[in-house]
Amino acid sequence: MQIKDLNEPIEARQSELDKSSFVGVTLREARFEDAALQSVRFDYVNMSDARFSRMNLSRSVFDDGLLPGVRFTNVNMSGAWFDGVNLAGAAIDNASLAGVSLRNCNLAGLRVDGVLVSDALAAYRKSV
Repeated sequence: MQIKDLNEPIEARQSELDKSSFVGVTLREARFEDAALQSVRFDYVNMSDARFSRMNLSRSVFDDGLLPGVRFTNVNMSGAWFDGVNLAGAAIDNASLAGVSLRNCNLAGLRVDGVLVSDALAAYRKSV
């Protein structure tokens, strides 16, 4: 089925719309509830002010995107991989960082529990 130039809401319930394509459409205030979206692809999509709750984004890939001001609350990101990511000005509170590894990172101004990491590293290096 092909829909073109439609200007009214569509309600789909208990439907299988596998391999559907939405190109050049506006879906403001659209709602996806109890939806299976495995292997779905979003390219050049403006999802600002979107809300995701009770979702499973396991093995999802976010590439070349803008996420300034995004909030992650009560989210399990164990095993997540960050590469070439700008976290400048980010705040991490009440989080488990057990086993986190930082490599080749700009740590300028990074503080852990109020301690400037560059100072702590310098003191450590002098002691060994």
